[in-house]
Amino acid sequence: MAVLAFAVLAGAAAGGMIARLGPLPVALVAFGFVFLAALAGFAGMRRMTRPMDSLIDAAGRIEAGDYSAHVSEHGPSELRSVARAFNAMSARLKSNDEQRRSFLADVAHELRTPLSVIRGQAEAIADGLYPGDAAHLAPILDATQALDRLIEDLRTLVLTDAGNLVLHKEPTDLGALAAETVESFKAQAAAAGVTLSADVSNQPMIVRIDPARIRSVLGNLLSNAIRHTPTGRTVRVAVSASGGEVVITVTDTGEGIPPELLPRVFDRFVKGANSPGSGLGLAIAHDIVAVHGGTLTIESALGSGTTVRLTLPAVTSAAHV
Repeated sequence: MAVLAFAVLAGAAAGGMIARLGPLPVALVAFGFVFLAALAGFAGMRRMTRPMDSLIDAAGRIEAGDYSAHVSEHGPSELRSVARAFNAMSARLKSNDEQRRSFLADVAHELRTPLSVIRGQAEAIADGLYPGDAAHLAPILDATQALDRLIEDLRTLVLTDAGNLVLHKEPTDLGALAAETVESFKAQAAAAGVTLSADVSNQPMIVRIDPARIRSVLGNLLSNAIRHTPTGRTVRVAVSASGGEVVITVTDTGEGIPPELLPRVFDRFVKGANSPGSGLGLAIAHDIVAVHGGTLTIESALGSGTTVRLTLPAVTSAAHV
């Protein structure tokens, strides 16, 4: 700006001198004015091109896989806006890349355990160390089932992330579905010495859902509750309707969730120290409920048990089609 102002002042002064100068001095003064104006324009262009040079350099770094690239947010307002948008994009790419790497590492870890069991048992049987009887084949079958569950869980996560999870929705009495699911877990609860009960109204509570998907969500919640409830204690399921919503609560009297773990229970591969699962169950349950337009929340305290609330929008009689 100072150079430009100087050029303008010089031009004004030159205008007063032109009347008193001959042809050659006039030409020299005019050349000087043009030179100063060009210098001012060049300085302005450099102020514009320097931020653009930084953006181009940073874009090249991101193209090469360096997602830590960052540009300074200075210059005209338009360039500052572009720089802010670029930095936000760079931060998202860096975060996504870190999550991807972490996810792949977690998947590799989860695959390693059952594969090690299968390989160890199979080699022992092949070498004649173990007989190929049912007792020694059972660990192999259990490990293959664990792999099958993990692969199906990963497939569900990929579909939900891409927004391609197919739901076969139909009007469903959520109370009846919950009662049936609880009944199917009575044997598992009894084997663990846990009392499992259900409090379901006889009044139909209709929701439009994919019954198989919601049944799997409720099954996961019940399995977790039974697993983390000591012998002699209880797990209670209740279903109620209020304000256009139907709510299932699963309440256990177990050990509770550590406070540092509670905010992350719906994150992938997050699990307690004594949990035998992959840490994907609650993440998948949360995603499935979300694509149904519902919510899944958890309240817990160490030594006081855990309450999980599954909320889904109810439908009217006219919508039962």
